[in-house]
Formats: sequence, C-alpha cells, structure tokens
Amino acid sequence: MSKKVLCVDDEPEMLSLVKYTLEKAGYEVFTCDNGRHAWDEIMRVRPDLLVLDVMLPGIDGYSLQLKISQDPATKDMPIIILTALEPSKTLFQKFPQVVGFMTKPFKTEDLLQTAQSAFNRSHT
Repeated sequence: MSKKVLCVDDEPEMLSLVKYTLEKAGYEVFTCDNGRHAWDEIMRVRPDLLVLDVMLPGIDGYSLQLKISQDPATKDMPIIILTALEPSKTLFQKFPQVVGFMTKPFKTEDLLQTAQSAFNRSHT
C-alpha cells in the first residue's frame, strides 16, 4: 500500500508541483488549499506525511502545527514545512515531528529526498 501524503498550500501551482512530484515517486497525494479546511482533511485522509505551507488563508501553518502537536491522533505525524518565509524556520524547530523545512522555490529532488527520509525515520 502506498504512503499517503497531504499537501496544504494556497498556491495552485505549488499543490500541482508537489502532487506531481510525489505521485511520480509512488505516493498517494491529497491536497488542500486553505488552513480552515486542513484539519478536516487531516482527520479524513490520515496522512503518513504532511507537507504544510506557513502562510495560509483561514488558519496559518503555525497555528495548525500547534493543533497537530497537541492532538494524540496526530502528534507523531511527520511534517515537512514548505514556505517562502525562511525566517519562520526558528518557529518550527521546537516541534519534533517537523522533519524538514524547505524554502520556496525548492528543487523537486530535495522534496523527494526529504519525504523519503521522513518515512525512513518514522519506520525505523
């Protein structure tokens, strides 16, 4: 069974790029385009990995990360932060489930490598 990845980003091009890149590598990819619906999607999809943007309409990525880290059902879910805000990296360093931090624009091979290492880490 393929690993499930949920990508939450408000930029359609970014969602398409992440979806295409990870599906090509054999992952099952779901997308969500705003923070307000992200929690419902996380509960519905139960992803093995979350790719999360910081600046989102509705609820921002940091607030979502706080909620994820406090919920027993999601606190161990590995997360890759994907953002144009390099300075926000320090905000996310305190969360053990943040396994990667990528600044836009990024290289697709870096995304694949980060996703693969996240899965390797969570199943060792």
